[in-house]
Order: sequence, then structure tokens, then C-alpha cells
Amino acid sequence: MQNLKSKIESLLFVSGKSLSAGKIARFVEEEKSLVKKVLKELTEEYKNSNRGITIVKNLMSFEMTTSSENSEIVKEFLKDETSGELTGPSLETLTVIAYRGPISKPELEQIRGVNCSLILRNLTIRGLVVVKNKNDLEDKEKILLSNEKYYIITSEFLKFLGISSVEDLPDYEKLSQENFEN
Repeated sequence: MQNLKSKIESLLFVSGKSLSAGKIARFVEEEKSLVKKVLKELTEEYKNSNRGITIVKNLMSFEMTTSSENSEIVKEFLKDETSGELTGPSLETLTVIAYRGPISKPELEQIRGVNCSLILRNLTIRGLVVVKNKNDLEDKEKILLSNEKYYIITSEFLKFLGISSVEDLPDYEKLSQENFEN
């Protein structure tokens, strides 16, 4: 049971969004009723342990969030994160999205060789990239998987650079190719 609790906790932590008990059960390969029981226990443990993280149940989904007692410090941190200069890794990620988008998170991480979750969150909060589903994308020249979410740059990014289209980026034609050569 402790191992199951650990697995569920890890999934909630890395998800960044609400997960249903059914979805969690599929990943941990356990019965939904057992997963619900463990989720209830975990929720109570976090609630009663005075931690900076809590588990929130919203209808039938569960999500790991920061505790309400720390909302001010979290707000200040996020404000600082979103108003300062972009870091090198953020600029690199933004460049890959601009030249290769629409691009899924796994594709982006394969190109960069690192987990991009926090950088993507930061770029999304700043309004420089946006997440789209396959059906929301107009340009479907690339073969896109229907169940993936794709990142594209926003018009705010283009305005910031003073260009009207991604095609105006330097060497766009060469660098935007699916399999470009050095």
C-alpha cells in the first residue's frame, strides 16, 4: 500500500493538472476503488500535516497544489518569475517552439534533452507560448497525434520581436525543417 501511495503521489506531483481516480488507476494498474481509498488517505495526510503542498479534490479529480497559507509568498515568487528576464534555457525553449512549432512537449524535450515542464509553464504564464490541441491548430502540415497537446508561439511573442510572422525569423526556412542538416 505504501508503494501505491508513493506512485499516486508522484503522478499528482508531475501532472500539473487534475487527474481522475480512473486515470490514476490505469497508470498504477490497480483497482479504481483502491486508488480512491489511497487518494482519500493522501488528501487527509496532506491536510493534517501542515505542509506547503496539499491535495485538492474537485468533483472527481485530484490535484496537488500549494497550500492556501502560502498564497502570498507563492504569488510574489511567480510575479518575480514572470516579470524578470528570460533565462538561457527559456530562450532556447522559446526558439525551438518558434522554429519547430507546433511542437509537443515530448518532441521539445527530445530536442533539448531535458524536462521542460517548468519552462513551458513560465513561458505560458508570460503569454509567449500557448497550448493547443490538434483540432485547434490551423496549420496541419505536420503529422500530429490527436491526443497530444502542442505548443506554439503567441502573437505577443511576435509583437515583442517586432515581426509579423514566424517566417520573418532569421533562417526560418532552413531551421524550421523537420529534419534539417548541419
